[in-house]
Amino acid sequence: MTTTGSDGPAASRPGRRVDARLNRERLVAAARDVFAEAGPQASLNEIARRAGVGPGTLYRHFPNRSTLLAAVLTDRIEALCGQAERLTATAAPDEALARWLHAFLDHARASQAMAGALLTEDQDGAPETTDCHRLILDAAAVVLTRAQRQGSARPDLTADDLVRLTVGVALSTAHRDDEEQPARLLALILDAAHAPPRG
Repeated sequence: MTTTGSDGPAASRPGRRVDARLNRERLVAAARDVFAEAGPQASLNEIARRAGVGPGTLYRHFPNRSTLLAAVLTDRIEALCGQAERLTATAAPDEALARWLHAFLDHARASQAMAGALLTEDQDGAPETTDCHRLILDAAAVVLTRAQRQGSARPDLTADDLVRLTVGVALSTAHRDDEEQPARLLALILDAAHAPPRG
């Protein structure tokens, strides 16, 4: 006779769900590190090994490379956006704006290859992904609006302006030998953001 009491199959389902969630988190964390080290074409078997799971577990969560790339990008962007909220709560408006833009620039430069690979991957069967651009715009608006309310950021500047300018710095300084140039260009953007509008 089959039982569904406290020792039966139903009792193990929450545990399996927790295990599955933890495995997914470990896979995303391992993929973030391996992709950073070896690029978006890094070995998926190495990612599974770093996460402490078998390849079969990896493919159950991420049936192809594109789904794993999307998960890592989404994880990084959600962390970046959470940083905007924390800075808004703990730092002065000017400091929050500057620190978040530096973090966003680092993210944009580090994520170029991964985003490009995701665009070229076969997307068949890939799940719907988070609207990452909207998340970034919302985070930029959080830090910018607070600085504008204080009067330290020009009122005619938009979150979209800041995001496009920062992405422009990331793209234009890719594969350059001058490692200090991105920070210099971002400093110019911050100077312009703090300047009052002309006229």
